Amino acid sequence: MMALVPPHGGKGLVCCLLQGAELAAEQKKAEGLKKIDISPRAKGDLIMMGIGGFSPLNGFMSKADWKSVCENFTLADGTFWPVPVTLDMDEEVKVGEEIALFDPKKGVYMATMKVTEVYEMTDADKKWECEKVYKGQGEESADEKFWEIAPKDHPGVQMVMAQKKYNVAGPVKVLSEGDYRDRFPGCYMTPAEARKTFEEKGWSKVAALQLRNPMHRSHEFLAKIAVEVCDGVFIHSLVGNLKPGDIPAEVRIKCIDTLIDKYFVKANVVQGGYPLDMRYAGPREGLLHATFRQNYGVSDMLIGRDHAGVGDFYGLFEAQEIFDRIPKNLGAGKDLVTQPMKIDWTFYCYKCDGMASLRTCPHGKEDRVVLSGTKLRKALSEGAPVADHFGRDEVLDILREYYSSLTEKVEIKMQSHAAATKM
Repeated sequence: MMALVPPHGGKGLVCCLLQGAELAAEQKKAEGLKKIDISPRAKGDLIMMGIGGFSPLNGFMSKADWKSVCENFTLADGTFWPVPVTLDMDEEVKVGEEIALFDPKKGVYMATMKVTEVYEMTDADKKWECEKVYKGQGEESADEKFWEIAPKDHPGVQMVMAQKKYNVAGPVKVLSEGDYRDRFPGCYMTPAEARKTFEEKGWSKVAALQLRNPMHRSHEFLAKIAVEVCDGVFIHSLVGNLKPGDIPAEVRIKCIDTLIDKYFVKANVVQGGYPLDMRYAGPREGLLHATFRQNYGVSDMLIGRDHAGVGDFYGLFEAQEIFDRIPKNLGAGKDLVTQPMKIDWTFYCYKCDGMASLRTCPHGKEDRVVLSGTKLRKALSEGAPVADHFGRDEVLDILREYYSSLTEKVEIKMQSHAAATKM
């Protein structure tokens, strides 16, 4: 049997989560250190460092790492990495100081950290990061539009611009996985647990389907394409924080469970959840999804239309194209090994009488049901009818029940995408 792809970075799984007596001692120590409240994004990043999902990272990035990631897609040592992983704070801390990182929402110490660098982030620095990481090739990223639209409509840009005065770098000792294991039993899993599952199944070529929306027919089609050409598919949902209007993880996981139970050969699919917040970085986030999926043992990352997109900041297939532009031949263990599985625009075609793509369907747009998570959420939030073949009836029933339980209407912004006219 062939082996799974190796963890990213050439150092195996770098897991910063303490266990047993070492954990108990560090938790006690944390109570005597300077307490720093952290954001939900930093909490998710810490858990990923704890469980090895962000291997080879063992802490938050230095200024050299931050600058190189934004500009060159690599850490300062030349290892591929696509998105900054930084810790911001207003509190003054000193190089060499140990601090305790605290989740104020849950009242839990998440980690201790040895400060190795403190660097100021001016508004100009934050804008530069946004332009490097979040600016794409869509119409809302045009030079005359980006800073007019992004501060009010791009959650990733809003997140960066709201960061505090300093970034603080240094290695961490992670003290908690949060409550994900309790909230999502049987779904949330670490890279080591996923790898063990794949190995027990005899898989070596594994495709991952990234989900932040409910699984509609297009997602189902992508997953089944992957099953045909790989040993199995890993339906891997984000269970961290989303932007307002996105559907909670508990609801999405229930939908996936229903689909797997009724429409998949269960031996060929594994459902999992991971604890990050969305960054909405479009193409860069597609690269991040592939990078940490390598740590989970994934060889192929499904990249379809508008992967991790928001608004009209990105081209429809920009997240596929960026894989062709990243640096390669970086050295032993430093390259991204997980490859994109690029799938064209998919839809239901009445004349084909089934799911199809632009590569397989010769018919016109009047014969097609164009599928998107945003379109589905908008219809459901407004109580509007959902087109036939958009989603499985069992899934739509779950989603309608969720929307009927909401006390406030959710506004959903639709994408315009000039490129959509080719459909």
